[in-house]
Amino acid sequence: MTRPIDLFVAGSQKCGTTTLHAYLRQHPALSPPRAKELHVFDRECLDDGELDRHFPADDHGRLRYDATPAYGYWPGALSRIRDHNARARLIFLFRDPFARAWSHWCMEFARGDEDLPFAEAIRHGRARMPRAAREEAAWRHFSYIERGYYGAQVARALRLFPRGQLLFLKAEDFARDHAGTLRRITDFLSIAPFGYRPALRENARANRHYPIWPTAQDRDLVFAELRHDLGLFSRLTGLDIHDWHGAIDLPDLPMAAE
Repeated sequence: MTRPIDLFVAGSQKCGTTTLHAYLRQHPALSPPRAKELHVFDRECLDDGELDRHFPADDHGRLRYDATPAYGYWPGALSRIRDHNARARLIFLFRDPFARAWSHWCMEFARGDEDLPFAEAIRHGRARMPRAAREEAAWRHFSYIERGYYGAQVARALRLFPRGQLLFLKAEDFARDHAGTLRRITDFLSIAPFGYRPALRENARANRHYPIWPTAQDRDLVFAELRHDLGLFSRLTGLDIHDWHGAIDLPDLPMAAE
């Protein structure tokens, strides 16, 4: 019988989940997957029987986890997780949505999947994601603003899971105080503290020339689009997001752990 996954790092993309995975895999109480981002629960056809192959057969009852940040954003993924294990715990990392959008664009551009300038991509480029086809690949690649609807993601998670099974964190806090964030996580999971761990920074932005940088107008557009949703996000999570508004120096954006 397939053992369930106990913990999900379910969001958000470009918010420090790769760095968090690098820490989690070091904890003796946790059983990491063979690769980060299993992308099992963000597919329409879910086969629970395939899960065991992603984990060591001799993990001796350690808590299994899956770190796939698309889960919080992708339609149906959280419902599938609940059906798989209604007692699972979920961790969500969130980052200033403008900085997140820029980091997302840089990733797609560096991979060769994006040929529109950032300003164009967050404006007319959104037409590449047809509203009637929410599952299309374009929603994964070009969702620079769409993934920033954090309030809607949190509201969906709260409809599906008890509040005590969800931990909401800010990527900026994780970058500034990784030890404190790791303590919150071990307390949340009721496992032993990590002990000393040096600061890590995984999956940093590719060191290459980007032909264009975001502007204050780009920033204002993103926050205008997300204003009401971010209010909902702050109310539901209790997180202080005042440092997300107008705190980015342009054009040199701060680089939190990706």
